[in-house]
Amino acid sequence: MDGLASVHSLQALSALLSPNNEDEEEDLQKVKPIAKLGPGHIGSPAAPSGDKHKEGSTAYVKKNSKGIWDEDEVTEGAHFDDLTDPRPQPEYEIVMKQSVGTEDLFLGLSRKDPSSMCCDSMLVRVKLPDTKASDLVLDVRETFLDLRTPKYKLGLHLPHPVQKHEGNARFIMEREELEITLPMNRPMDCINLT
Repeated sequence: MDGLASVHSLQALSALLSPNNEDEEEDLQKVKPIAKLGPGHIGSPAAPSGDKHKEGSTAYVKKNSKGIWDEDEVTEGAHFDDLTDPRPQPEYEIVMKQSVGTEDLFLGLSRKDPSSMCCDSMLVRVKLPDTKASDLVLDVRETFLDLRTPKYKLGLHLPHPVQKHEGNARFIMEREELEITLPMNRPMDCINLT
């Protein structure tokens, strides 16, 4: 019976693991108040419920307490969404483009593949029947494209950030179509594609 513990050693182990309640109360009285703090006590203490304090105790403080959200929380281009505007949205398509040379096609030297990750620009084609080029009003942001004509309205959230100052647009009269070419903003290309 070497492997089995004696009754005496089991009772000693039980007493060690579950001390008397009287001992616990004495131990709790000896503990310093700072040791009784928990995760809810992190940060500055909350103001009493009757007081309204001017300074916020959190990192985020709303500027206008009656507002539902701040201007920083609204996505770019949301102010262009006018639900009361009766103009229809024209047909459009977005085509991803990449410049491919012979070294990419035959030798595979630049590690480009046909995926959209390797695309360097975006082409937006918008069909605008019965529209003249002089009627177009185009505003391009980093993630939003706003196109207005007397007959149509297009507010398009772009699928990828673009370089808003380096794009170009051309209106093709024969097809009554506007083509907008926007270079994509890819700050990590030097790491991903080298």
